[in-house]
Amino acid sequence: MLRPLCRLLERQPIFCLSIRLSCTSALKFALGWLCALWLALILGWSAPGKSAPANLSTNFVSTSFSTANFSTANFSTEPATQLPPPAVHPLPPFLARWQDSEQQGDYFDAIEPTAAGYLVWSTFPVRVYIQPPDAADITGRTQAWSEAVQQALQEWAVYLPLTLTPDSATADISIWRAAPPLQPLAPQTEPNQPLIDRLPRVRAAETRYEIFVSAPQSILSHRYTIHLSPNQTSSYTLATARHELGHALGIWGHSPLPTDALYFSQVRHSPPISHRDINTLKRIYEQPTRLGWELR
Repeated sequence: MLRPLCRLLERQPIFCLSIRLSCTSALKFALGWLCALWLALILGWSAPGKSAPANLSTNFVSTSFSTANFSTANFSTEPATQLPPPAVHPLPPFLARWQDSEQQGDYFDAIEPTAAGYLVWSTFPVRVYIQPPDAADITGRTQAWSEAVQQALQEWAVYLPLTLTPDSATADISIWRAAPPLQPLAPQTEPNQPLIDRLPRVRAAETRYEIFVSAPQSILSHRYTIHLSPNQTSSYTLATARHELGHALGIWGHSPLPTDALYFSQVRHSPPISHRDINTLKRIYEQPTRLGWELR
């Protein structure tokens, strides 16, 4: 297709000085750029999470989580003496009863505490908003997305009290049917580094948390926003939602084993919530935190 087009262009006076090689190379270069731009817009390119592997295959999708956003300038500038001291909350009923008879271990060492402590919930049930299906969608894709996310919610509700809420404004966790926000190219590290090496990897989801002071009791609180791509199969949507909800329920880190739901990358046959996931969750909820306590 390129050669006839090049010959046509070369017949025109303005292109008399062109040669077939330069014409073909230029068209290939332009088409390459257009293809890269199309992929970025359709798939939702964004930077990988810090635990994402360097060599993802095209069959796998990385997930990531971001650092906290402090919702008010007043809170972010308050001296540390105004924050509540770290303390342990009572365990939720199921976690208090949980015993791993097989002693499969955990990955608690991979969990990152924040400036506010471990990201645990102390008021239950945790309110979760899931973006409803699009009424104008005749393909059923948004309905399938919603059902997959609700199934993931039901799986985690076995271990922590969770409830659906129709109001995103009052939700503790909001899940949106959208690709993660686009992020810029990685910085150039070599003089002749190819552009393809600087493109951020595709992600299926992103989880962000925000710390704020709730009124009127002045309780140090947090909430989550999850962006979950609609461009996945139902099985991958379920696996990704399961993973991201694990972050939002307190597992702010990744497992090194592919048999855990919080493994750092999506695998071909996604695992259910494992004993190691719950062992890790329980250890997190046994830790002191500033969240859920009144400011002094």
